[in-house]
Amino acid sequence: MATDPRPSSRTAAGSSRAAVGSPRAAAGSPDSQPLTERQEARRRRILHTSAHLASRGGFDAVQMREVAEQSNVALGTLYRYFPSKIHLLVATMQDQLEHLHEALRKHPPAAAGPAERVADTLMRAFRAMQREPHLADAMVRALTFADRSVSPEVDTVSRLTTAIILDAMGLDTPPSPEQLSAVRVIEHTWHSALVTWLSGRASIAQVKIDIEMVCRLIDLTAPPAPPAP
Repeated sequence: MATDPRPSSRTAAGSSRAAVGSPRAAAGSPDSQPLTERQEARRRRILHTSAHLASRGGFDAVQMREVAEQSNVALGTLYRYFPSKIHLLVATMQDQLEHLHEALRKHPPAAAGPAERVADTLMRAFRAMQREPHLADAMVRALTFADRSVSPEVDTVSRLTTAIILDAMGLDTPPSPEQLSAVRVIEHTWHSALVTWLSGRASIAQVKIDIEMVCRLIDLTAPPAPPAP
């Protein structure tokens, strides 16, 4: 998942809330206008149904007609919110990451160093995916299949993932370009680890090793400590 540079962990978190909060000008929302309370409730029903169907049968189980029926919305209305199944499943991943982000804010990682905190955070995210492997597979496949028409939704997922990592790092100063580059590499590795695990080509133990290894980039790119007076 590619990332956009953010000036600080707090700013990144604030930016992600602005992008994905409620009510919002949501990607895939009718006319891209801020949602009313009723529209937001309808959107949440749709996302809940999408996650439910995906958790039962994966990518192929999410059929737009069935999503509309189970969400009690007209099929045309569903397409106004989400023009395709790919749009819907990427938005579902955004929704899942929002819930994870809130959980991490309530119970942040306890490790002392930023690299360890990020590794712990990403493994918590991975374990959440592990509990719902069909849902995880559907969301990751949607990200893989996404074309340019889904760029706004994919960008929102990327910004949210960046905010989660920067929050875990707990920086006191804005991240340097080197640190932002490290965050991008960490995200790419996490996404790749999900893909290889879902395809049965990597064990959970190997995923943990890879995540811990790539998070060492955080220490390598940390600015030098100021000289002692």
